[in-house]
Amino acid sequence: MTATEPQTEPEPQDDDAYSLDRRAVAAILYAVDIDDREKLTELMEPLHAADIADLLEQINAYDRTRLIRLYDREFDGEILSELDESIREEVIGILTPEVLAEAVREMDSDDVVDLVEDLDDAQQGAILGALEDADRVAVEQALSYPEYSAGRLMQREVVMAPEHWTVGQAIDHLRSTEDLPEQFYHIVLVDPRMHPVAHVTLGRLMSARRAVPLRDLTEELFKVIPVTQEEADVAYAFNQYHLISAPVVDAEGRLVGVITIDDAMIVLDEEHEEDIMRLAGVGEGSLSDRVIDTTKRRFPWLAVNLVTAVLASLVIAQFEVIIAQFVALAVLMPIVASMGGNAGTQSLTVAVRAIATRDLTGSNVWRVIRREVLVGLINGLIFAVVMGIVGILWFGSPALGYVIAVAMVINLVVAGLAGTVIPVVLDKMGVDPALASGAFVTTVTDVVGFFAFLGLAGVVLL
Repeated sequence: MTATEPQTEPEPQDDDAYSLDRRAVAAILYAVDIDDREKLTELMEPLHAADIADLLEQINAYDRTRLIRLYDREFDGEILSELDESIREEVIGILTPEVLAEAVREMDSDDVVDLVEDLDDAQQGAILGALEDADRVAVEQALSYPEYSAGRLMQREVVMAPEHWTVGQAIDHLRSTEDLPEQFYHIVLVDPRMHPVAHVTLGRLMSARRAVPLRDLTEELFKVIPVTQEEADVAYAFNQYHLISAPVVDAEGRLVGVITIDDAMIVLDEEHEEDIMRLAGVGEGSLSDRVIDTTKRRFPWLAVNLVTAVLASLVIAQFEVIIAQFVALAVLMPIVASMGGNAGTQSLTVAVRAIATRDLTGSNVWRVIRREVLVGLINGLIFAVVMGIVGILWFGSPALGYVIAVAMVINLVVAGLAGTVIPVVLDKMGVDPALASGAFVTTVTDVVGFFAFLGLAGVVLL
């Protein structure tokens, strides 16, 4: 049976304009199936490195191996830097030493550091051995800095100039230098002791006359990043102050590297993704992870959820008698718990995000808590009226309508309070609020919701 080559006519543009064209993917896999290296290279040539990385992440391991081996010497170093960490090690293992060495030589130092820091010693040695001596020393020095620090994030290739130079001297220097970075946005001005004192954008440099001193063109905003600063703080600074690039200095204030906006935004994106994953209790991971690895990551949080469910059940068990007499209570209990859980999750999400972006501080925390409590109160009153009417019309019991209405108000107020206070307290204790808040908030809303509803029912209905 022979495979039929899929058609590759362009599809109309839609909301998935920047996603991989499924027909193009099919054509690439067909070229792999028939072992046509020339056709594969032709199809892959128009794709950006990020798109090729997406393709490798989306296909299965068997097709991924065959594609990489057939693509072989066309494999670009930028593809490695775009790959998800979950399959990057696998891809490196498939590449031949010659292809890997050539791919790594094309990468900036910060990308090489990001590539090798999570690999085993053997693979690290293979990649470092492929670098030139100066590049290898730079990467090894970067690896000596703490993980998740500016030293790991920065690139060593910096465009600098003495602070007394003119525009003409700087332009002549740029034209005569052979190893400039592929992309840079500023020229960093340094004093005789290699301390960065200012920077000049390329736009201002190119629009000024040759005789103008560089110090007359410096930007008003100039931030220097300590080499040991956490990368999350670096990303915050870039986002907060709208930085394009920033010099990195060692303990003596000497220039050792530069961080650019693309690297900072990658960190910011990872921080956002991590918060979302942790709020859902799934930890770090990707679609390429194995079943067993994903199971191990999710199991602990499901176990925690089981414990919180047992606590809620213990509360329910205290009211067995009244539940047995009024079956309607068992019907309505999930409504109270669900509304409280959803309201708590809303407040929790707002609070965790505000803590991550540093918008929630000691100066406004009580105002935010008060706002969330009032929102819970207003929503609770609205839904109390709705559920009160439902209780009367559905079960013909005004008393039951009153019970669920009051319980709804209590639980939504407590949900707003818990969803804001718990992450703030955990953050003050040094515990990641995105990681631990969900279980606590769920427990509080379930326990309070059931206790308020069943307790009131015991008082009013018996």
